[in-house]
Amino acid sequence: MQEKLQALAARARAEIAAAANGEELKQIQVRYLGKKGEITAVLRGMGQLPPAARPVIGNLANKIRDELSALFASRENELREEERRRQMAADQVDVTLPGRPQQLGYLHPLTQVMEEIAEIFLGMGFTIAEGPEVETDYYNFEALNIPKDHPAREMQDSFYFQADLLLRTHTSPVQVRTMEKMAPEVPVRIIAPGKVYRRDDDATHSPMFHQVEGLVIDRNISLSDLKGTLLLFARQMFGEQQQVRLRPSFFPFTEPSAEVDISCVICGGTGCRTCKDTGWIEILGSGMVHPRVLEMSGYDPEEYCGYAFGMGVERIAMLKYGVDDLRLFFRNDLRMLRQFR
Repeated sequence: MQEKLQALAARARAEIAAAANGEELKQIQVRYLGKKGEITAVLRGMGQLPPAARPVIGNLANKIRDELSALFASRENELREEERRRQMAADQVDVTLPGRPQQLGYLHPLTQVMEEIAEIFLGMGFTIAEGPEVETDYYNFEALNIPKDHPAREMQDSFYFQADLLLRTHTSPVQVRTMEKMAPEVPVRIIAPGKVYRRDDDATHSPMFHQVEGLVIDRNISLSDLKGTLLLFARQMFGEQQQVRLRPSFFPFTEPSAEVDISCVICGGTGCRTCKDTGWIEILGSGMVHPRVLEMSGYDPEEYCGYAFGMGVERIAMLKYGVDDLRLFFRNDLRMLRQFR
């Protein structure tokens, strides 16, 4: 029995010294000193020994158990210290190494253009108004003089959630909501930037795109006020050489209505492939606010009048930066986007 205990102790000492981590050490401790451990089993079997041998074997077994317990505790501390040193070595910073450059983020080109547009109009005394992207049919169409079954609705193929709820197709509902809140106060001078949605997808259209619309309501507003405002905008956005022209058009919510052209940003108005040799490029739609829209929003059209305009931010960005495919703005190709840092 003494030889068996000594052999168990020698084997345990070797395994304790060779333990590579705390989990392995714990398994060794259970194997020798646990409730079903090998040394514990020896102690439980002492009842089968002759009475004279029991004190000798018991004393030896207790000494071995105490010795192994101390070895387990010591080895556990050693392993914990080794792990701490490894962690410190892994976390240590080598101050002689060169620094790691951090690449700074930058605004998307469409965000840059939208902010530039906003800054120009804020400088003219406009304020920014916002509204929901999920709109009712009333604000998106009817309050803008586009009743149900009106042919003008075919110009805006829409995303509907239900019969009376859709993703807004323009930011014009923000103009209506603003007029309803302010009526009959004047002046109203706002721009409404934001995302809009239509079922279009090609080189010059996207299902989601950005608009900035403007609205001015006051007394004695005329087309010359509209043209002057847009001329100032064009010159600040594209350069002081820019000229503006208004062409008759149709929008249900303005009367009269006009498409707005600027002199070609590529050829300067001499004629090229971009402007189809006309010297002009269309950038936005505009017009005098329709009397019915004023009336539905709470303004007396006999006393008040105003103008409105709307532009696609992607269209402005394409002209400003010479981008020929609108979809490039949404593909997240860093080779393209890094050019606008």
